[in-house]
Amino acid sequence: MPSPLLPVTNRQTQSTKPPPSPDPATTLLLKQQTEIFVDDDPRTKLLTSSSPPIYEDNNGTFISIKPLLTRTSSFNSPTTASPSTARAYYQQRRRRIASDNSLSSLSDDNGRQETLGEEVGHAAAETYLVTRLSLKLLSYLGGAIVSLGPFWFSYSGICAENIMVLVDFGGELKLGYRWIMRFLALGCYAMMLMPGFIQVGYYYFFSSRVLRSIVYGDQPRNRLDLYLPKNKDGPKPVVAFVTGGAWIIGYKAWGSLLGQQLSDRDIMVACIDYRNFPQGTMSDMVKDASEGISFVCNKIAEHGGDPNRVYLMGQSAGAHIGACALVEQAIKEAGNKESVTWSVSQIKAYFGLSGGYNLLNLVDYFHSRGLYRSIFLSIMEGEQSLRRFSPEVIVQDPNLKNAVSILPPIVLFHGTADYSIPSDASKDFAETLQRVGVRAESILYEDKTHTDLFLQDPMRGGFDQMFEDLVTIIHADDIEAQAMDVVATPRRRLVPECMLQVARKVSPF
Repeated sequence: MPSPLLPVTNRQTQSTKPPPSPDPATTLLLKQQTEIFVDDDPRTKLLTSSSPPIYEDNNGTFISIKPLLTRTSSFNSPTTASPSTARAYYQQRRRRIASDNSLSSLSDDNGRQETLGEEVGHAAAETYLVTRLSLKLLSYLGGAIVSLGPFWFSYSGICAENIMVLVDFGGELKLGYRWIMRFLALGCYAMMLMPGFIQVGYYYFFSSRVLRSIVYGDQPRNRLDLYLPKNKDGPKPVVAFVTGGAWIIGYKAWGSLLGQQLSDRDIMVACIDYRNFPQGTMSDMVKDASEGISFVCNKIAEHGGDPNRVYLMGQSAGAHIGACALVEQAIKEAGNKESVTWSVSQIKAYFGLSGGYNLLNLVDYFHSRGLYRSIFLSIMEGEQSLRRFSPEVIVQDPNLKNAVSILPPIVLFHGTADYSIPSDASKDFAETLQRVGVRAESILYEDKTHTDLFLQDPMRGGFDQMFEDLVTIIHADDIEAQAMDVVATPRRRLVPECMLQVARKVSPF
């Protein structure tokens, strides 16, 4: 079946040369300590991959791998040993009760509405968390070292995260130049997009179509936000979305703009939160994402979603986490050695937006961009685990052919001017998947940066090529939805064009 994304008009746009690589900053030494959160609380030129190649299967028959082929989804009291065990059981029981309450609250038009005081309190908590996560990212990426002399001591920062700093008796504070510049750039970037953030934030906190912090598991931050379509005439397709954040500041609210805009097109969105580093490492992030996906696959019908039309999507680090969760699940199913709570056959397609899928090729690049090798290897559980968390490498293992054969269609979106994660990361992964027989394709958008596709373009309003490509694939088998897309109201502008242009130039991402 030909791809529904073609034909697309190519338009010339001004190319952007990558900035020169920054000089290495002072080394940041980091001491990991577990956090416990109980209630964290325009136009583009489209470049597509070449025509799908033809391969020979095990029977000697030549087959053509067609992208975006439709796929039919299928399926289906403790002993108290110690006070600590009792507390753990109580926490698990409380979380399960909270989840049940979240589900039952949907029975009467999205449940009881929170009072204004509760909403304001929740908004304040979310604002504090966003600020803390931003400062955390800067502390890791900026290379800031407090240098005061020859002695070491441990400084307890926000949320009990311990950062090792240098101290002497002179009391001289030296901040890295890169840290200062990135802090200023991030502040300017946020100010330029503030009109859009305010509008999206208001919708997130006060819209009755947003169900926040639904509990899906027993671990800290095992929550998701659900964005409901306005129309309730039948089950809706669902996008389970894993947000990005450099594996350090990922948060479910980052997907609020995408959730709002997709729900306006009759698509339900579940934004999955997960533990970040140093609260957890890569194994924990993949486990949390997998549990969130399981919740969507098994419980979404209670929210009005269609369990036979579930799509998995991730952005940036979330694209990497989502791909790892999908491949890991396929390996479990093919091995028949572990019980599973969801199946890859329930996922109609996987969408990766601006992600990286081969860490062996990216670790040095990230180091040059400020995510230092020592920190990155701590996130990924050591250099020996880079292969384990590289989906592009895993799918090439000849011993995993059975697992690879059950993967759903995979579509990778990427901007060619992305300097946070090069677009070759998506292109190479798509080509590798095609070679091993997976229906996959990469769709590249010329002169689009890491944040253009996810923030600036959606806030610009009007026509957004990447967004339309995504909706086209999801509605490919729904003629009625396609007809509604044709007459859909154009998205309104959230930020003036001049401010978007400044934001693009100063973006630290």
